[in-house]
Amino acid sequence: MGNICRSPVVEAVARKRFAAAGLDVEVDSAGTEDYHIGELPDWRSLASAVAHGYDASAHRARQVESADFARFDKLLVMDSTNLRALTRMAPGEGHDRIAMFLPWVGVDDPHDLPDPYYGQAQDFERVVSLAEQGIDALIAKLRALAKT
Repeated sequence: MGNICRSPVVEAVARKRFAAAGLDVEVDSAGTEDYHIGELPDWRSLASAVAHGYDASAHRARQVESADFARFDKLLVMDSTNLRALTRMAPGEGHDRIAMFLPWVGVDDPHDLPDPYYGQAQDFERVVSLAEQGIDALIAKLRALAKT
């Protein structure tokens, strides 16, 4: 939503794991709301990412722009609230580019990547764990698509 908790962590995990897998994939993160434009990720997100070897400190929150629908092959959202918001924002041809992150990559439990903002430290840790599972599944999906 505000682009300071979940998606910056997923972005950091993706950048590191894609590089380790030798994949050249453009990754970016943006929110559906304008609450925190230009801000660093939440300090708890930064701390949980760093604790697992990921660096999200260069991230600055931004809001999704109409150009993103043409720039990216897929716009993956963290939860159903953001799915609805992004679907409303999308131009007609952009709707097929939107998907829920975890289900699209094959991680269905949970369906949404839970927002840790009002939670505790373990909720931010869970975001890192789900980001790793999701990105690993995405890497496998990309490799399978490359073979076809």
